[in-house]
Amino acid sequence: MKLFNEYSLRTMTLKNRLVMAPMCMYQVVKEDGLATDFHFAHYVSRAIGQVGLIIVEATGVTPNGRITDKDLGLWNDSQIEPLKRIVDAVHEQGSKIAIQLSHAGRKSMTKNCEHFAPSVLESNQNYMPYKEMSKEEIHEIITDFKEAAIRADKAGFDGIELHGAHGYLLHEFLSPLSNQRSDEFGKDRNLFLKELLNEIHSVWPREKELWIRVSATDYHENGLKPQDVINTLLEVKDQLDLVHVSSGGVISTKIPLKDGYQLDLAKEIKEKVGLPTIGVGLINDPNLFISALEDDYCDLVASGRELLRNPFIMLEMLKTNDLSDKIPFSYYRAYK
Repeated sequence: MKLFNEYSLRTMTLKNRLVMAPMCMYQVVKEDGLATDFHFAHYVSRAIGQVGLIIVEATGVTPNGRITDKDLGLWNDSQIEPLKRIVDAVHEQGSKIAIQLSHAGRKSMTKNCEHFAPSVLESNQNYMPYKEMSKEEIHEIITDFKEAAIRADKAGFDGIELHGAHGYLLHEFLSPLSNQRSDEFGKDRNLFLKELLNEIHSVWPREKELWIRVSATDYHENGLKPQDVINTLLEVKDQLDLVHVSSGGVISTKIPLKDGYQLDLAKEIKEKVGLPTIGVGLINDPNLFISALEDDYCDLVASGRELLRNPFIMLEMLKTNDLSDKIPFSYYRAYK
């Protein structure tokens, strides 16, 4: 079965196809963006549990790029070493690890920070006061992403995921519900992404992977629809290795939740864009992990909440599927 076998991207080979989705932990102690012992235990335990690819939670490229003051950051060099400690330990367990670089835009709840977005619009969500970005500020943020990518490389990460989903800054530029600018960044809502990718590729090693998480639909008649997102991805396809397919978040709206509710979106993007995809979204049943891959909905399958509940779900699935020989020796006695 695909779930349990190696999978190779452009340059990175994973020992299996299970991915830990990025989830904010809100465990930074001094609001300085530094990873703590909690983060070390949290991520390394999933590597011991044989997750093939671990994606570290949304990490702010600036202080006001964090979703909250308790989130990780990568805006200065002091934040490199605590992350490198996690990366090295994950590698020791044979897993790969990426970091999700993010700017929260108008959804940032950081205190004592200025907040901004592509446009200032009426909304049915309660945001802290924010302003429309100037073109100078747009280019400054792109530079902040670039410098965070340099630090991610120094920390040893195998890949970078750009957070282009869930209503955060990159998604805000892409969606017509949040970007109503009259300049070039509004006339071409993909321009921010295109310039961002160009700058990151100028510093990110060619032998390392770079991908994006997208919201494939805004669930609104005037918002992004799957074909819009597909058209965006086709424009930048040559600069991406993978697409992590999520949905929603730019406005508050009803989302039709069910187990695996985003897998159809991952399949559509996989087929029409021609890039491998990560499928995610209420994937909790081991049978759904397996069938999502066997039925070609996606190339990798990600778990969020289920891996919070059970860091060792992969060990259990290996046992159930008569693959106990893949269980690490130290844990084998619990599953034989």
